[in-house]
Amino acid sequence: MKKIEAIVRHFKLEDVKNALSEHGVAGMTITEVRGFGRQKGHTETYRGTEYAVDFVPKVKIEIAVDDDAVQAIVNTIIKTAQTGQIGDGKIFVSELTESIRIRTGETGGEAL
Repeated sequence: MKKIEAIVRHFKLEDVKNALSEHGVAGMTITEVRGFGRQKGHTETYRGTEYAVDFVPKVKIEIAVDDDAVQAIVNTIIKTAQTGQIGDGKIFVSELTESIRIRTGETGGEAL
């Protein structure tokens, strides 16, 4: 099993969610996050005063999947979330050693 974490732009969330649902992803966790990478934030003007926004708001999508589905899901996220601009986000794939469904006690892939 693998855990896929994708950090994407807010306005791409619905598109990514719909594309993943079409791919058979049954569940995901969404978290609003803030951070910066190469873009290093940006400046905004509010009531005539310019100020720096160091941490850019993004959305983190977390999905647990079987090993054989990882590449297809990663490709779907890339295709759907990509705008071609700096700040499109990142995808992290990590090993998931165990999953347990609390309600039934099912473990492993059955718990997904």
